[in-house]
Amino acid sequence: MILKGKKGLTTKMNAFLLFYVVIYMGNAVYGTFMPVYLHSAKFSQEQIGMLLSLGPLVAMFGQPVWGALSDRAKTKNSVLRFLLMGSGVSILFFPLSHHFIYLLLLICVFTFFQTSIFAISDAITLEELDRRPTWSFGWIRLGGTVGFAVMSLAFGIAAKSHIGSMFPVYAGTMAAALLFLWRFPPAAGRQTNVTGKRFRELFRNGKLMFYLGINFVVQITLGYYYAFFPIYFKEMGGDSMLLGWSMVISSLSELPFLLFSGWIFKRVPISALLIVAALASSIRWFLFTLIGNPLWILPVQLLHGLIFIVLSVTLATFINREVPSEWKASGQTLNGLLSLGAARIIGSFLGGIMSSAYGMRQVFLYSSWVSLTCVIVFGFVIWIRRKQKVLGSP
Repeated sequence: MILKGKKGLTTKMNAFLLFYVVIYMGNAVYGTFMPVYLHSAKFSQEQIGMLLSLGPLVAMFGQPVWGALSDRAKTKNSVLRFLLMGSGVSILFFPLSHHFIYLLLLICVFTFFQTSIFAISDAITLEELDRRPTWSFGWIRLGGTVGFAVMSLAFGIAAKSHIGSMFPVYAGTMAAALLFLWRFPPAAGRQTNVTGKRFRELFRNGKLMFYLGINFVVQITLGYYYAFFPIYFKEMGGDSMLLGWSMVISSLSELPFLLFSGWIFKRVPISALLIVAALASSIRWFLFTLIGNPLWILPVQLLHGLIFIVLSVTLATFINREVPSEWKASGQTLNGLLSLGAARIIGSFLGGIMSSAYGMRQVFLYSSWVSLTCVIVFGFVIWIRRKQKVLGSP
């Protein structure tokens, strides 16, 4: 019986692991190659920036809705299932027209479903981890890194001649995610009337807001990176296959943090981890401005392992620890609202305007300055707080 029980637990963990593999495969297809698709359709940089920013704008209104529904639903699984189906079906309508208004509306519909998938997935996974102390979120999230890397390379080869195939490929990953989701144990919602007023109480957690602030600033620069790096890289002379390799390197650079995240969280303050991520992003964007050969971009992509994954896993883990159980889905959604919503809007929309005016290389330099300013300002605040704590000041 013990062996059977252990086998059952292993099977459930494999379902979570494979689920993360396939949803991040979909993220690799859409997030990496959608800017390339729009560029190949002859849209201007301002239009691409608008198309990639208005989707997150709609998501900002949708994410609180999905977070609240998840907290109130009989099971969070049912809400996540609906999101997977909505994003998988809506993306199939993209190839029907290249008309700007049509794509604008369709991206809004697609992002309304797609953006909350990761926040709700993390909420379900972290709740299950509370019941499984031997499991590690880092190991499960590792599946997402592997899936992203594999799909970046595989689709990078296909995109050289079949960029339009990204839409059925993405829909296929969502179908696979649905199959693995059926094997999840039910994650019950919290029938506690999580109203807008109580949702706003999350803002009263000063430490949470401080950490979200650091994340928000760095995510603005990442928003510009995700929207325009594929175009910047191709204009530098790199093709879709080399772009895929650059994404493979950035994905695999996340492995050390994921493998040792449990050990790191016990020994390194969360504030220090976030400052390191901001500093790494400043260095990365600055190096982008110095490089003219796409091959030299590849080693710089190793810095990605100190930025996105550190921000996402650190914040998700902190929210799961800090936020009351009945608000955890809303807490994860608030993080997604800021980092995948507002920050992406600013990064892609404003970045598109600035790229047209000053060039993408110059905007990466500005991004470097923004991240460095974040390091200085938030580092100073942390130093002041620790000094006050030592002196016994309130």
